[in-house]
Amino acid sequence: MEALVVYESMYGNTRQIAEAVADGLATRMRTMVAEVGSAPGLVGEEVGLLVVGGPTHAFSMSRASTRQSAAQQATGPLVSRGDGVREWLGALRTSSAALGSAAFDTRIAKPRMPGSAARGVARRLRRLGIRAVAPAASFYVTGTKGPLVDGELDRAKRWGERLAASFPATAS
Repeated sequence: MEALVVYESMYGNTRQIAEAVADGLATRMRTMVAEVGSAPGLVGEEVGLLVVGGPTHAFSMSRASTRQSAAQQATGPLVSRGDGVREWLGALRTSSAALGSAAFDTRIAKPRMPGSAARGVARRLRRLGIRAVAPAASFYVTGTKGPLVDGELDRAKRWGERLAASFPATAS
């Protein structure tokens, strides 16, 4: 069994979290990481766990308008330049009834900051008939462009390890 981690990232913070989650998953299963623009539209039967994440924009998953706003604020090239997780999930097809999922996001570390892209991702995955294996998780940045709050990469790797531990070990 394999895991597939699909992420959307504007400034690189969500990509770093996705890679840390993948490192944790890789302790027990083969793991692939894909930026949403190069993610497959069909998740095959070899994938047993689909992990999807993106940045929280305007209290939810990004939209074309919020990605445009992020591009205007950028001081360098964006990581994800096309459609985001919202659009990818809208077109996603799966071939395995046994597929499990988990969702994550990055968001600003402010007390009581409402909204979460991860909850929106989890809802979309559920509507596709993909069962959740863990509650949605948020990882925190210090501001719109980051950086990540200290310790978040370690926390993301541990989250990936816990996700992987819920599946039988496979050869890498």
